[in-house]
Amino acid sequence: MQYTTFGRTGLRVSVAGFGTGGFSRCGLRAGKTEDEAARLILDAVDLGINVIDTAPGYGTEGVVGRALKSLRREEVVVATKVLVRGAGAFCTPAQFVASLDKSLLAMGTDYVDVFNLHAVEPEQYVHARDVLGPALLEQKAKGKIRHIGFTENPIVDFTHETIKLAANDPLWDVYMVGFHMLHQNARRDVFPQTRAKGIGTLMMFAVRSIFADPPRIAREMKAMADQGLVDRSLGDSADPLGFLVHEAGAANVIEAAYRFVRHEPGVDVTLFGTGDTAHLRTNVASLLKPPLPAVDRDKLVKLFGHLQNGVGLDGHGGGGARR
Repeated sequence: MQYTTFGRTGLRVSVAGFGTGGFSRCGLRAGKTEDEAARLILDAVDLGINVIDTAPGYGTEGVVGRALKSLRREEVVVATKVLVRGAGAFCTPAQFVASLDKSLLAMGTDYVDVFNLHAVEPEQYVHARDVLGPALLEQKAKGKIRHIGFTENPIVDFTHETIKLAANDPLWDVYMVGFHMLHQNARRDVFPQTRAKGIGTLMMFAVRSIFADPPRIAREMKAMADQGLVDRSLGDSADPLGFLVHEAGAANVIEAAYRFVRHEPGVDVTLFGTGDTAHLRTNVASLLKPPLPAVDRDKLVKLFGHLQNGVGLDGHGGGGARR
């Protein structure tokens, strides 16, 4: 495994992070038991991964807790969350504290390394900062939270408006950011800020279902070419990302997607989820490979670096964000 320093937190973190939500939820969605799912987390730790991301809404905090019983707590960096707005109402400070305490109980730990306000949309930001911020700091002072962050919601906020609002607020130590080969805005809108201020970055959406679906890639490219958003040749191609797969390049598009994100300056941890040990090993192997050949990386930037339409930002139900 390769490791890096997680911004100003000073934490030493693996460049690969294990996400327990998403489509797989540690295999629970495919019928794994909690013990089997916990074993998968331990397999990830055995491969050197020390970042584990969870949330109450994922239904996996108990699984994380089962895994933690077999580990020294300081071996891993655990992140969990609370929604700023749910069921039509804003989260109150009291509800946040109750959620935090419930998370700690579920995981059998006295603290979380990173507590993120979850899926903060631009219109929720002031509440997150001004109403929940003081409560976050209070819980941090009590030792229940080590570092404070938030996750954006790329599915609706694919121009990083929430992160732009946060630019001058010192509350945040960590951002969770959407970034992938067809959604590169963070290079311009996020990473200069995070690198200058020492904010740790967790990358989500490095690989989404679009990259495993060549016909869909072709359809999306044709639609964008028809709108004048990408070169016409991409819209006419049956395999518009095929240039990435060659002997000196990536073995497949999924591998290329992981390598593209992993080696972007400003990226600390690239998160992925899985419910399968073989898939876990494949993803880690991809993330540990060298950067893409410069010619391929530069071509991706030239072809797609300008896009701001949210292509490929699938939700957990598979729906895309592009509109």
